[in-house]
Amino acid sequence: MSKRVPLQTTKPEPVRANRSRQVAELLPDIGRAAFRRFGFVQGAVVSRWAEIAGAKLAGVSQPESIRFPAGKKADGVLTLVVRGAHAPMMQHIVPELLERVNRFFGYAAVARIAIRQGEVAGPVPRRSPPSLRAAPADMQGFELGGSLRAIADPELKAVLESLAAGVAAQSPAAPIAVPVLGRVR
Repeated sequence: MSKRVPLQTTKPEPVRANRSRQVAELLPDIGRAAFRRFGFVQGAVVSRWAEIAGAKLAGVSQPESIRFPAGKKADGVLTLVVRGAHAPMMQHIVPELLERVNRFFGYAAVARIAIRQGEVAGPVPRRSPPSLRAAPADMQGFELGGSLRAIADPELKAVLESLAAGVAAQSPAAPIAVPVLGRVR
C-alpha cells in the first residue's frame, strides 16, 4: 500500500529579517553598543546606579567607565564622575562603594575606583532653606514689664526691647524679626 500524501501542506511563514520591530526590541542592542563603546560591559551599572550607591550618592556621582585588563573580566577600574566638592567625601567611602559594586556584579569585577570631578547629569540636590519660626500665639500682646530691669547693659536691653516689640507686632504666622544692634531689620 502506498502512503497517502496530503495534497496541500501549510508551511509556517518564515521570520523576515527586515520586519518592523518595536522600539523596545531595538533599545537593548543600541544601548549595549553605546555602553561597550564607553567601557561598560553591563549597562545596568549605569541604569541602576541609584540602587548600587544609594540615592544620596547617586545624586552627586555617576559611573563613567569600567576598564578591565586585556582579556580579563575582573580586577577592573571603575571611573566615577563626582560633582565638585563631593569628591573628597566620596574618597572616604570608596571601600564601601567597591563592596557594593562587586556585590552587584556577584564577583570581584572591580578592584579600584578612580574619582574624577565633573558635572553629573541630573538634578542638583538642593536643601530647602530653613524656615523661620512663627511667634507662638501666647506671645501676642505679651508685656515684658519689669523683666528687663535687671539687665545692666543698655545696648542689650534696647535690643531685647526691640525684639519683644517686633514679636508682639507681628501676626502668629509671620517670621520672627532679627535684631541688629538696636535696630530691627
